[in-house]
Amino acid sequence: MADVKQVQVTFDCANPRAVAEFWKGALGYVDPPGYDESDEDHWAACKDPNGVGPRFFFQRVPEAKTVKNRLHIDVRTGVGMVGDERVAALEAEATRLEALGARRLHLLPADEENESCLVMQDVEGNEFCLD
Repeated sequence: MADVKQVQVTFDCANPRAVAEFWKGALGYVDPPGYDESDEDHWAACKDPNGVGPRFFFQRVPEAKTVKNRLHIDVRTGVGMVGDERVAALEAEATRLEALGARRLHLLPADEENESCLVMQDVEGNEFCLD
């Protein structure tokens, strides 16, 4: 049996520090120990202060984002909530994240299989969902 591996989520971006600051504010993450801000032109990182969630790493790349993400982050905002209560929680969190620079795209309403989720973009257009 293989050992459990740690997971890091890596973002290609134009401004690593700006994207890191957004995700720190969105998730309550912090800079990792020993982080050297002199490198933030090329990369930045943040981590869950409780050590539960994955580390996020942001690396500068020369090309711009051109298509929809094939992978996205789900920010678990409405866990255990349904109906109007869930939508209200998603809307409140979306408003908070818009103040950090996120952009609200659209609400996917509940159906027979899934509860509602709200599709958004971070400060560089990376899609994520509030669910």
